[in-house]
Amino acid sequence: MRIFSGSAHKVLAEEICKYLDNPLGNARLTRFSDGELFAVIGENVRGVDTYVLQPTCTPVNDHVMELLIMVDALRRASAGSITAVIPYFGYARQDRKVRPRTPITSKLIADLLQAGGVNRVVGVDLHAGQIQGFFNIPFDHLFAMQALLQEHLRANYTGAVVVSPDAGGVERARAYSKRLKGTLAIIDKRRPEANESEVMHIIGEVAGKRCVIVDDILDTAGTMCNAAVALRNAGAASVSASVSHPVLSGPAIDRITKSPLEEVVVTNSIPLSDAGVACGKIKVVSIAPLLAEAIRRIHHSDSVSSLFA
Repeated sequence: MRIFSGSAHKVLAEEICKYLDNPLGNARLTRFSDGELFAVIGENVRGVDTYVLQPTCTPVNDHVMELLIMVDALRRASAGSITAVIPYFGYARQDRKVRPRTPITSKLIADLLQAGGVNRVVGVDLHAGQIQGFFNIPFDHLFAMQALLQEHLRANYTGAVVVSPDAGGVERARAYSKRLKGTLAIIDKRRPEANESEVMHIIGEVAGKRCVIVDDILDTAGTMCNAAVALRNAGAASVSASVSHPVLSGPAIDRITKSPLEEVVVTNSIPLSDAGVACGKIKVVSIAPLLAEAIRRIHHSDSVSSLFA
């Protein structure tokens, strides 16, 4: 087994390799003067089970191409198998046609990965679970909930109200609520434009309660911060958040800093920007043990689903 990393998140790849006591594979990524990417696998991988870790975060297109080029290099080097480990699956929000004459880009990415030679995919907290069905190869869908929950349990959030920021996240919020032995609330949200949201109603009892907003992606933080304001206005004693993928684009950090959110717990599926690291409200928990254990079980043909039993 050899684990390789693109340039998106080498720190996470090194954490995984340390957990598995397996050195990071030798791969060199360079650019030609015109910007073309070039990859060289610096060791023999003939017949070897290989894993390429690459969250497709910003710059998304560069990281997708890096992943495809590395996969092609491994395939042409006769790797025994190629597993793409994608902690954050970019373009996941384009999983259906929202209006006429628009793409389903997440399906396109799935087709590209399969055409490039990927034999298996490992993902974490997909924005839309049906993306697994876009692949005709095995897809192991992991959940960051256990890592995030441990942090909330340490902060004594047992019995808190778990809040879904929209109707689509109710299933995720219910799973958190069950494990925190708390109750559930839902934000009735309208989205007039992309990256804009407006809170209409709060469904559930939040007055005097500690609230934890649970979501998979924190992008511009408009939805999260609007929800936090609405909850405080409804009488919530405190508001924190739990998020799998800290995209944190545009005004996100500034919004979080100025919001009533006391703490935002995120995973390291995406590397934080310098501003994100400096933000005192953001706390990062590692999913390296989760990904490492999944890789170990895949390599030894053990059960991955039992990780969540």
